[in-house]
Amino acid sequence: MSRTTVFVVNVIQAVFRHPQLTGPLQSTMAAPGGVLNCEDISMFQEVLKVMRNIDDRIVHALNTTVPTASFSGKVGATQTCKELYESLMEAHLSRDKAIKSCITETSAVVGQLREKRAKDSDNLSVIKQLRKEQTKLKLMQSELSVEEVVNDRSLKIFSERCRVHYIPPKLK
Repeated sequence: MSRTTVFVVNVIQAVFRHPQLTGPLQSTMAAPGGVLNCEDISMFQEVLKVMRNIDDRIVHALNTTVPTASFSGKVGATQTCKELYESLMEAHLSRDKAIKSCITETSAVVGQLREKRAKDSDNLSVIKQLRKEQTKLKLMQSELSVEEVVNDRSLKIFSERCRVHYIPPKLK
């Protein structure tokens, strides 16, 4: 396993251990002295990619755990569907909190840089940094749209396969 993969797995484990995570997404890296924060957009996107594994593999999970009609009596499909739904909701909530936390943190940085630019409009360093942070903020905000599409797709697939066995509280 590469160092990046180990790091991402550690971050995901930290997120799932702390479901009430409200501050910036932070976890100790496998690499010495490193902390994941919202400053590195490529790492932010990599962490989201790994966190979306449950959604990417939902079809496989349903095919291997939820029985077809002919085998429905041999496996507890209701419990299996319920557990899968709860795992999906936990993953969706964790990603939503992580994305929104980074958006909040980056928005604050953009606000501070705007104030600096207002005081010194000729400072090219501040202007350049502001543009960089604004671009990062837009990328993070676009992840909310991606998240909505991923969540809708997963819930649609889940409903198609589990609607006979389990109806989630929100869908009743």
